[in-house]
Amino acid sequence: MTANDPAPPAPTAPAEFETLLAEARAIAERAYTPYSRFRVGAAALAEDGRLLHGCNVENAGYGVTLCAECGLISDLIAGGGGKLHRFVCVGGDESLARDERAVVMPCGRCRQLLSEHAGADLVILTPEGPRAMAEVLPQAFGPSDLAL
Repeated sequence: MTANDPAPPAPTAPAEFETLLAEARAIAERAYTPYSRFRVGAAALAEDGRLLHGCNVENAGYGVTLCAECGLISDLIAGGGGKLHRFVCVGGDESLARDERAVVMPCGRCRQLLSEHAGADLVILTPEGPRAMAEVLPQAFGPSDLAL
């Protein structure tokens, strides 16, 4: 962290994520996963209080597959834009019951996508507990880097 970086947010109580966990687990049931059979669901709160969702959508051309986080960011933008306040992602084999889907960490590409749309206080629920965006993507490349 440098002197110009914002201070990390205060610790967030996991109870704050209960609704988001339920929403992520529910949307994971709608995932299209005929190849991996690994369903992923993402849920977030925008700074204005909107609830956002996304699920993975696989494709026979694997590179065209959409991660759940991509769908969630599309939901954010389609709903008028804004910034993310809280985020959670869950995943697991399609044979798992909804409540058995565990918190999973977004891949590097999706962390970059989340970073672009993060509010100053974005907290992500990780398998190790709530973490600030700067902790899950340190030294992120962003819009300010394009002005160099």
